[in-house]
Amino acid sequence: MAKRKKATWTGIFARSVSALSRIGLHVNAQVVDGVVKSAIDKRRPPAGAGQWISGVAMGAAGMRRFRLYRPPGVKLGERLPLMVMLHGCLQDAKSFATSTRMNGIAARERFLVLYPEQDRVSNAQGCWNWFDTSAGRAYGEVALIMKAIDQVCLMYPVDRTRVAVAGLSAGASMAALLVSRHPERFRAVVMHSGIPPGTAHSTLSAMGAMVGQRSTKPLVATPAALAGAWPPLMVIHGGLDRVVASSNGQAAVQAWADAAGATAVKQRSVQRGSRYPTRITEFKRRGSTVAKLVEIARLGHAWSGGAAKQPYSDERGPDASRMAWVFAAKQFRAR
Repeated sequence: MAKRKKATWTGIFARSVSALSRIGLHVNAQVVDGVVKSAIDKRRPPAGAGQWISGVAMGAAGMRRFRLYRPPGVKLGERLPLMVMLHGCLQDAKSFATSTRMNGIAARERFLVLYPEQDRVSNAQGCWNWFDTSAGRAYGEVALIMKAIDQVCLMYPVDRTRVAVAGLSAGASMAALLVSRHPERFRAVVMHSGIPPGTAHSTLSAMGAMVGQRSTKPLVATPAALAGAWPPLMVIHGGLDRVVASSNGQAAVQAWADAAGATAVKQRSVQRGSRYPTRITEFKRRGSTVAKLVEIARLGHAWSGGAAKQPYSDERGPDASRMAWVFAAKQFRAR
């Protein structure tokens, strides 16, 4: 009897271990399969014609991967404008390209698009460390992005006199910091839902800035700014943004305008079809736009007019990608 009981419990234990092993193997297989599919999907280019080129920029602060979109039909000897796109937190180059649909505009209007990509080792959420100026990480990342731009300008048909930069959230803040450090390299900058330079210097101060509890220091009025060579800024910000307070957008354009001695002109309202209405305020100096604020009252923390069913994208807003390109193209023509 005791032997039979022992055998019974041994059998139950053996069968349980066997079942758990099979479940474990199944779960492990699912995990491995998911990782493989994710890696394959990340390497697959976004939908649409044109080339999706991989690259790496290296410098004293480490390395960063980037992707370059090259539209189809580039002719020998042709030089195209370059739009630099800096993604937000929890995004990468491909997801940002997909949600903004900037590549489609680039294919129609004929320009290159560079997507630098933050390393998750440098920031677990994939955020650009725009705020970490005290420790110097922000400036190290600025240098790496500039390395990527220089590399692309050297290897591909870029017109160096027609370069603009745009970003979302942390990418918008990094775009503004990038331009404030190298104003002579850019012809336009677009901040979508970001925080201007001089508002934070550490992780803690960045948290305060996000909720609108930090004031923005004046930008240094460089000779380039005073001479009108400071690249014009366009800010796009949602009134329902619960991640980055809309007061940051207002602070950004005011800092830009103050640095160049520009004043605000009459505000106007724009409504296109069923898209969210906007209020636009321009700051001008001697008839030229120095800063432009596009306020979208019903927009949250998302790329306005982006692809449907994508994170941090709201298809009901006016097309921010189109606005960014039109704004940049106007500055290219003016130069």
